[in-house]
Amino acid sequence: MNENHFMSNEQHSIDSTSAHNNMASIDKINKECCCFNLRKVSRAITQYYDHALDSSGLRITQFTLLVALASTKAKTLTEIAESLVMDRTTLTRNLKPLEKMELISTVPSIDRRSKAYALTDKGREVFQKAFPHWEKAQNNMVKILGDEKYASIMADLDNLLELSQYPKDFDN
Repeated sequence: MNENHFMSNEQHSIDSTSAHNNMASIDKINKECCCFNLRKVSRAITQYYDHALDSSGLRITQFTLLVALASTKAKTLTEIAESLVMDRTTLTRNLKPLEKMELISTVPSIDRRSKAYALTDKGREVFQKAFPHWEKAQNNMVKILGDEKYASIMADLDNLLELSQYPKDFDN
């Protein structure tokens, strides 16, 4: 039998300690990491709103993009990306299905080097049909949390969003 397959007691102890430390680190991340927990909550909330929007044919990610484009003014990719705090590549990938569904279209931009996007009439119609489903889910969310807790969560989210706009602060 190959002796390399056997660990000494000292090696086993080190590996056990390392595994214990890793488990402690994982537990710490699960309990304390803001990013880990916000992403987990985000996925759960996304599923909740997706379910609410099922009958509209939209997912909450698509609904959010329609909201971003609901103003009368067309918006460039950069403007949309900045307003939603999304990278342009992900945004472009998410806009394509909406274009294929003819819910949005590209329109001439003031800056000829960039594309601008706007809701189509069909997009406005789909948005209007989806809105009551979103509103029901939203009202239910507020009801479950209570007005005070909901307002507190929204304020905390605003604070976190503001903090994330200053990545240089993370280097200190």
